[in-house]
Amino acid sequence: MVTEPAAGRGPAPLPSAAGDGDRSFGPSALATPANALTLARVLATPVILVMVLAGGPAWPAFVLWVLVAATDVADGVVARRHGTTRSGAFLDPLADKVLVLGVMFALVVNDRLWWLPVALIALRELAVSAYRSYVGRKGISVPARAWAKVKTVVQDVAVGVALVPATGDAWDDLVAVLLWVAVVLTVVTGAQYLLDGRKVVRAV
Repeated sequence: MVTEPAAGRGPAPLPSAAGDGDRSFGPSALATPANALTLARVLATPVILVMVLAGGPAWPAFVLWVLVAATDVADGVVARRHGTTRSGAFLDPLADKVLVLGVMFALVVNDRLWWLPVALIALRELAVSAYRSYVGRKGISVPARAWAKVKTVVQDVAVGVALVPATGDAWDDLVAVLLWVAVVLTVVTGAQYLLDGRKVVRAV
């Protein structure tokens, strides 16, 4: 996952990995290996959606989900090695949201997930994205907390478990618990982000 720039006014520099010497790509680069992995995740999203909508939870969909989710980790590693970019900082979280929310809603259609927690997650993501865009137009960036990364991991795990074609009350309960844990983390980290944003706006 690409980290957000430090809080403050004006375009913040995007750090490269510690001790990596010269950057392979500048902050304004677009055609980078990390962005290629992000693009692969975007292109895989409709494939997963079709698989889930057509067949519901199934092993092929689960395996593809694991592979696609792994690219999120991989592009973060690659970006830190070659130099993070502004395009990556924008595209990576956007690709994550489209992928996770898309598959969650597909699972709602298949009655695998309850619509209410999915709607709460979607509202949080939309609210934070809108606020990030608002403060970004003012030249202000707000750093994400470490719990935001935990939130993303829990969301991915919840979706992955929901894609396993297992049946029974115990498995359904596990899916529900993971989803609600994701909801709590999503709402709490969203509130933290908005509060941190207000403090930064007031300080500049």
